[in-house]
Amino acid sequence: MLRLWKWYQNCLAIHPVKTQVLSSGLIWGFGDIAAQTITHLTDKKHHHFQEKDKELKINWKRVATTSLFGFGFVGPVGHYWYEGLDRYIRLRLRLQPNSFRFVATKVAIDGFIFGPMDLLVFFTYMGFSSGNSVPQIKEDVKRDFVPALILEGGLWPIVQVANFRYIPVRYQLLYDNFFCLLDSCFLSWIEQQEDAPWKQWLNSLIPSKEKRDQGG
Repeated sequence: MLRLWKWYQNCLAIHPVKTQVLSSGLIWGFGDIAAQTITHLTDKKHHHFQEKDKELKINWKRVATTSLFGFGFVGPVGHYWYEGLDRYIRLRLRLQPNSFRFVATKVAIDGFIFGPMDLLVFFTYMGFSSGNSVPQIKEDVKRDFVPALILEGGLWPIVQVANFRYIPVRYQLLYDNFFCLLDSCFLSWIEQQEDAPWKQWLNSLIPSKEKRDQGG
């Protein structure tokens, strides 16, 4: 394990972007496998499968699609995002590193900008990758975005407080990648749940345009 850590540190020092890209892609792929497993076990518990459907069959095309999201978006964008965010707050806002205001500002900016953008890109990308039409993708994003944002919004800031307070900048994406294993599993699971009743309930908490028009 120590050798693996030293090898990772060396790769990160020599090829920071490539290292982040590769690790993110692999982690998001493993996350999707976990999501498919959880979904299968949940369906198996609540539904009566036919004998031929009881065995877990991984959708490797979907795993590859999710991995590409890690390779193409999470890795490169995450790398430059954390580096740029740290420079902006230290050099432009001139906040003392690791101070309360420094950490709180980072968490707020990350939560209000990168978090929603990450969710929006993920669900849009998965829609196009599945061959859905633009209107269908819009409907799917409306269905999935709010529930994911609400659930992640309650947990991710806690993760980022520890990240921005105690983890050096060069390792912050690695730290996030560990939680991204859970996050990618969660997002893939969210996307696979389609029109689950709990999604409809969470979406009902947000006033829609139709409701506002009816109220007006």
